[in-house]
Amino acid sequence: MLVKDIMIPNVVTISAFASVRDAMRKMREHNIKSLVVDKGNEHDAYGLVTYKDILKTIVAEEGDIDLLNVYDIYTKPALIVSRELDVKYVAKFMVNMGLHRVLVTNANALVGIITMNDIVGAILDMANGDQ
Repeated sequence: MLVKDIMIPNVVTISAFASVRDAMRKMREHNIKSLVVDKGNEHDAYGLVTYKDILKTIVAEEGDIDLLNVYDIYTKPALIVSRELDVKYVAKFMVNMGLHRVLVTNANALVGIITMNDIVGAILDMANGDQ
């Protein structure tokens, strides 16, 4: 099974200059737990902002979601894998690195995201004969 077979192709992005409140709104609107942060230019890297980043900032560090921007709290660069990579290598990589999600590219273009839940779901589907 390849990454392209189970990745989520509809990636929701946000600008690094958006407010944390805007990021939270967008996550809630799309019922997702992370957003891809757009590149600033062609030589830049994608970033990732997650619920965990937001909670850490507003709860643990008592940050103000109206005064902070995404660039204040996101992770950059986000790690990426090729859509043609075998899922078993991605799973091993994610476990070894303690990652819950990685971005998926095809010829340096963002084409999706893959999460631990996607991988586990695909394994369960295979075990149940759904694929």
